[in-house]
Amino acid sequence: MSVASGAGHTTCPNRATGDHRSSGERGVENAACMIGERETIEELQARRAYECRLTPGRTLGSLEEAEAFLLDRGLLTRTPDSALPSLFGACHEEPYAPGKPGFGRWPRTKYPWFGELGRRYLTLAVHRGKSLLVTPEVARLLDPLCRRELEQLEAAGGPPARVLHHLADAGPSELEDLQFELELSAKELRQLRSALERRGAIVSRSVVYDRPHRHTSELVRWDQLLPERSATADLGDLFVAAVRAAVVAPESEVPRWFPWREDGLVERLVAAGRLVRPEPGWVWAG
Repeated sequence: MSVASGAGHTTCPNRATGDHRSSGERGVENAACMIGERETIEELQARRAYECRLTPGRTLGSLEEAEAFLLDRGLLTRTPDSALPSLFGACHEEPYAPGKPGFGRWPRTKYPWFGELGRRYLTLAVHRGKSLLVTPEVARLLDPLCRRELEQLEAAGGPPARVLHHLADAGPSELEDLQFELELSAKELRQLRSALERRGAIVSRSVVYDRPHRHTSELVRWDQLLPERSATADLGDLFVAAVRAAVVAPESEVPRWFPWREDGLVERLVAAGRLVRPEPGWVWAG
């Protein structure tokens, strides 16, 4: 698997799955994927529309296509909220409940695909608290950052550390068990859970029981999901992978995608040639 297309300066990114399209369809892609140092912002936006499936002609038609889309991009948000690619944004289907907010705006028949993919890949809240599917390759880029959060939160003490220590001792735990064993109210646990998930210290996994039918969540420490440490990664690796997934993005938006900050990060990546400004205010992973 690859985090996202490894674009060079003269070739079109490789696809994660076999290409069974006609030569005409491949020609459309080749025209959209021409990469060069003189590529204009308009050309990059056209390539973004193609690769992020932003046009009805590129709609996802099956769960298998949705999975291939995730593997190609490396990460997907649930709904469109930024330049990052979105699963529901690639569905191009009428909403479940037209005129209604929230769930009502999800695609009528394809909305379960996000949950189905979440059973195969990690779903995180490190993108401003919103659901983000990531491939194993991107998870490895996140690993040093999430482990650092764990260490800092445990060292700081207080209620967050209490939750983390309990999970370390008891293992992955359902919400009801944590609430009872730590003597927390539902509101207290919800607030702690949200803060820990946003920093990548814990991950929430959906649990469904049939008899009686009910839904709950299981909370897992990051280091319980990935027991083996990944090689030390530069924060820039994560942001380059994310920009590559988006194809092109507003420069001012990029530093706000994740909770980790570094002054002058985008400028450092541009100076190193890892990000390129096709014109002021925009970056792509050249």
